[in-house]
Amino acid sequence: MAPPDYAPPRSLWALYLGFLSIGARSFGGVLPWAHRVLVEEKRWIVPADFAQVLALCQFLPGPNVGNVSVVLGRRWFGARGAVVAFLGLMALPLAWVFALALLYAGYAADPAVRAVVTGAGIAGGGLFIGTALKLARPIARRPWGVAIGIACFAALAIGRVSLFAVLPVALALGWLAARSGRL
Repeated sequence: MAPPDYAPPRSLWALYLGFLSIGARSFGGVLPWAHRVLVEEKRWIVPADFAQVLALCQFLPGPNVGNVSVVLGRRWFGARGAVVAFLGLMALPLAWVFALALLYAGYAADPAVRAVVTGAGIAGGGLFIGTALKLARPIARRPWGVAIGIACFAALAIGRVSLFAVLPVALALGWLAARSGRL
């Protein structure tokens, strides 16, 4: 049960506008803005629930936050909510990507433009790291959660094990730890 200051959107229009605002600000990555809007600004979902929904959506094929929009839209308003949330998330980025692609095609060789694109990529990486730290808060005091997270990082980043091998093992360990009350 969510605390009283958290409540889902009241209408499909509010849902659309919420996800539209995520899509409108998502240069450099959608995840940091999705967390900020859904958890911190709109307070539609508690941090732990956001982390759980995101974990499920990372396991599914397709864009993670696109999947989050479908899952939450469906949770709150059924099939219409899933469609409305996804359309809100994708409307402005689609238009902007087409416009920027046309603009970039004429200036791609310019060193100043390349420097701006590189800087935007670095900023996006920083946003991603900051959001990862926020998402880790709900499990930071749970040794099993921290251990599973470190093991996944070690296997992927250091051991170069395939995500397709790590993900099912992490899922099974997380499920077992949750069932035993350790997570």
